[in-house]
Amino acid sequence: MAEVTTLESLLEMGFDRNRAEKAVANTGNQGIEQAMDWLMEHENDPDIDEPYVPPVGNVLEGASDNEPSAQMTLGDTAEGELLHWIEGIKRPMTEEEKRDQVKRLEELMRVKQAERRERERAEEVEKEKQRRRQGQELQQIRQKLQDDDMKKLAEQRRREKMEDKLAKGQREIARDREERAQKFGGGGSSTTATSSQPAQPSPSSPTSQGPPPTKKEYDESRIQVRLLDGSTITTVFKAQEPLAAVRVYVQMNGNTPEGQDFTLLSLYPRHVYTELDMEKPLKELGLVPSAVLLVTKK
Repeated sequence: MAEVTTLESLLEMGFDRNRAEKAVANTGNQGIEQAMDWLMEHENDPDIDEPYVPPVGNVLEGASDNEPSAQMTLGDTAEGELLHWIEGIKRPMTEEEKRDQVKRLEELMRVKQAERRERERAEEVEKEKQRRRQGQELQQIRQKLQDDDMKKLAEQRRREKMEDKLAKGQREIARDREERAQKFGGGGSSTTATSSQPAQPSPSSPTSQGPPPTKKEYDESRIQVRLLDGSTITTVFKAQEPLAAVRVYVQMNGNTPEGQDFTLLSLYPRHVYTELDMEKPLKELGLVPSAVLLVTKK
């Protein structure tokens, strides 16, 4: 009988009876190779050693379709008749045949196990390749984001410098106009042109209406801090507050890991702030009315 032969072969190879019965039942009694494959695939299942309970009305298979009497249920056959039927179709194997069969099956198991190990090794190699590819792609994305942030900072600083330069030029023009108005509008000049035709202040000149504008004094500073992960935090400090106040703000509101020491630096002009700078006011350090600082690891 095919089922009995497969079960006995598994038992001869040293498999536990409970596992062997499960393998035969779950493979539909299709042969020793299918049963061995099932055992190797399910050897780590948490319920592999739970007692095997055959389903109600289990059909004993193994005969051909031309022998309908070889398919019967345990409920339809008395125990004595079933044993007599099994003994009639099963030929006992000799000891030599059993040894040959066990030897062949053990060799088959070694081949199956080698194939399984090779397959698992190939899967691990592929997983490692995929992990490395993902790591490289993530690093490229981070580098691109960092480069984009640096470009934005550089562009913002360039724009601020241009605005400061333009404002400075306008102040110098206004001061020059005022000086000329005072020089040529208050009395005679040694030159002929000015003596015959006294210069009159231009009515369109805004500086002729009063003293030159004074430089605005800022009492606050808007500080933007670029953190290690590329994110930013922004807040306003008093112009007389020390740089240490900015450092404390970053420690409390940034995402810097606890215990991670860091330094602050500005890009344009590039300057790394030291411990001596921490006690200096923001105004003295040139960080008023606004500035952009970067957080870097020590």
